[in-house]
Amino acid sequence: MSAEPSTQTTEFVASESESGARVDVTVARLTGSTRSQVSAAVEAGQLLINGHPAKGSTPLNVGDNVSATIASKTTFEVIPQALPLDIMFEDDSILVVNKAAGMVTHPAHGTPDGTLVNALLAHVGELPGERVRAGLIHRLDRDTSGLLLIAKTPAALTTLGRAMQKRYIEREYCGLVVGSPEDDAGTLEGAIGRDPQNRMKYTVRSEGKYAVTHFTVHERLIGASELYFTLETGRTHQIRVHMATYGNPIVNDIVYGRRDHRAALPGQALHAWRLSFKHPQTQERLHFEAPPPPDYVATKALFT
Repeated sequence: MSAEPSTQTTEFVASESESGARVDVTVARLTGSTRSQVSAAVEAGQLLINGHPAKGSTPLNVGDNVSATIASKTTFEVIPQALPLDIMFEDDSILVVNKAAGMVTHPAHGTPDGTLVNALLAHVGELPGERVRAGLIHRLDRDTSGLLLIAKTPAALTTLGRAMQKRYIEREYCGLVVGSPEDDAGTLEGAIGRDPQNRMKYTVRSEGKYAVTHFTVHERLIGASELYFTLETGRTHQIRVHMATYGNPIVNDIVYGRRDHRAALPGQALHAWRLSFKHPQTQERLHFEAPPPPDYVATKALFT
C-alpha cells in the first residue's frame, strides 16, 4: 500500500545573504526537502523565480520572488512476495538476476507491489538501502528485460554504488530499431529531461541531465536493424529517447515510437544482455550474458 502524495508551496523573497546561491540549494535548505524532491519540482516547472520556471542551478539575486511547489515523498509498505526470479549468480554479497520484460523494478506510485524488489525481499529476507529500492545498483524500464545487479550487504551496496558512479560497471544492451542507421556505429549526446508537455515521457532538452549513448549496428535486417548499446550515463528511458530523436525508435516502443501489432513483446524490443563488474569483496572481474528472451527473438524474425 502507498500513501497519496501531497504538495506544499513555499514562497519567499531572496535576501542579501541568499544572493548568488543556487535556487535549488536554497529551497532545499528552507523547506527541509531533499535535492531529488526539489529537482522533481524543477522538472515539473514548479520552481519559479519572479513568476518564470527556473533551472535549479540559477543563482538568486536580492529581491527575487521564489515560489516552489514540492511534492512529499510517497511512502510504501514494501512487502515480500514469492514471485519467480531468474537468478544468474548469488553469493553472500551480491545477486545477478535476469529480469523479465513486463516486471517493474521497484515499487512506485501506481505499482506498489508485484515488482522485482518485492520478489527479492521474499528470496533474501532483508536487503540494504532504502527499502523501496532495496539492494538495487541500477534499474531497468518495466518492459526492458535483462541483467540487474543487486547488493546483499551494506558494504556491497556502497562499493558497487561508487563503481556505478565511476562507470566501472559495464552494461551492454541489444535492441531492435525501426529502419537502418546511416552509420555502422556512433555516439548520441543530448541532455534528457521530463517532457513538459507529457509527464509520462522524457525528451532531449537543454534543461535535462547530460546523457551519452554509444551504438554499434550488429545486423541490418529488412525494415529494421539490431543494435548494441553501451551507456556512459544512466538516464531514465535514455536509449529509447536517444534513438527516437535520432530517427530510429526502438521497435514496438509505444511511448517514443509506435506499436507493432505483430510483435509478441509487451513493449519495446530492448534487452540488457551483458554485465561486467568487479566483485565487491574478491575484486574478481565477473562477466555475465543473458541471451534475449524468446519473444524478442520472435520479433527479430519478423524482419528477416
